[in-house]
Amino acid sequence: MRRKAAADRAEKVSNQRPSSTRAAGAGGSSSTMLRLYTDESPGLKVDPVVVMTLSVVFIFSVVALHVMAKVARRFTA
Repeated sequence: MRRKAAADRAEKVSNQRPSSTRAAGAGGSSSTMLRLYTDESPGLKVDPVVVMTLSVVFIFSVVALHVMAKVARRFTA
């Protein structure tokens, strides 16, 4: 009898919990969150390919500067 009562109590508690994070109060305003990903949001629009290209060029330039510094140090010392 106790096991059935404990199982019924556990099922009752689990049924009272919210099933989504939004129902639990963890979600934000949907209009604000959606606005970040729409064309209506103000700000600079940059294509992801441009961002990746600039990132790779920046990394390459840092590596090239390190190599040039090593070569210059070897010839000057």
